[in-house]
Amino acid sequence: MDDAQLQELKQRAPGLAAIYHTGRETITHAADLAALEQARVQVLGRKSALTEFLRSIPGLPAEERPLVGRGGNVIRKELEELVEAREAELKRAALSDSLAHERIDVTLPGQSFPAGHEHLISRTMREVEDIFIGLGYQIAEGPEVELDYYNFTALNTPPSHPARSAHDTFWVVEQRETMPEAVVDADRGVLLRTHTSPVQVRVMEQQRPPVYILSPGKVYRRDSDATHTPMFHQAEGLVVDEGVTLADLKGTVAHFTREFFGPDRDIRVRPHFFPFTEPSIEVDVSCELCGGKGCRSCKYSGWLEIMGAGMVDPAVYSFVDYDPEKVSGFAFGMGVERMAMLKHGIPDLRLFYDNDVRFLRQF
Repeated sequence: MDDAQLQELKQRAPGLAAIYHTGRETITHAADLAALEQARVQVLGRKSALTEFLRSIPGLPAEERPLVGRGGNVIRKELEELVEAREAELKRAALSDSLAHERIDVTLPGQSFPAGHEHLISRTMREVEDIFIGLGYQIAEGPEVELDYYNFTALNTPPSHPARSAHDTFWVVEQRETMPEAVVDADRGVLLRTHTSPVQVRVMEQQRPPVYILSPGKVYRRDSDATHTPMFHQAEGLVVDEGVTLADLKGTVAHFTREFFGPDRDIRVRPHFFPFTEPSIEVDVSCELCGGKGCRSCKYSGWLEIMGAGMVDPAVYSFVDYDPEKVSGFAFGMGVERMAMLKHGIPDLRLFYDNDVRFLRQF
């Protein structure tokens, strides 16, 4: 609004001119964005003096209505533009103040983050591998999605064996059409391997004796409680050579146990059954918590189970074309999580997979 329009407005509608001056002062002196919003509502809102004045125009004399109406609209538009200009000015000032007081010195050292470390399961696996590598074993690996033939049949586990049950096994494909010709009719398909023993069969198919291997890796079973998880880790060993006896197996296990748990740990061997070993044994280690005297952790027996083992059943050799009259061997298997639990006194297997940093940083 120019000076001539303002002077005419002061003469014809002095109340409207006063509203204009008051509004300008209120908007101009708003100190921040919050105050500016209050000023906008006060000057231009539905209950503002300007709005009330414009509503009273119909009651004015007819000759004054055009001037007052045009003047009111011009004033509203100018005050709205003034609000926008003041808002932009306040935002620029806030940004300048922020840059001045919150400036980042890029030459200062960055924020440090705690470094991670190897997971206890991986570390335990390496410890087991290192012990057997020191004995001359080789590390062998195989697929986690396995054929029924290698997981069961070639390990002397017939179709009627309970281990093939859907309650124990994750089946992926149960169609014989997907199987190679070498797979017998009884085999049902593809599954997530339930142990790493299939690696042993695959190695024996490709290698003549002597065989000294350790096959670590992930395995899968449909279990979930304090001592079982659907996915866990195993380390299984196989020895096939001339003149191998159960005494060699016991000596190997005793050496491993003392290397892993410490020189003072004793072992106990007791009979058991596995389809692919005969005779079969379970291996126990003396309970460290009670010194073998008996406590709640070892169920007051003084012993804790660590692995299953035994002499390779001659029936297994028929699947890999080994002569059982010339060679013999033994196999053993242990759960890596269980070994870690026994060594470090961990009560619940699921703690390994909760990703709780408070637990993981202890190891």
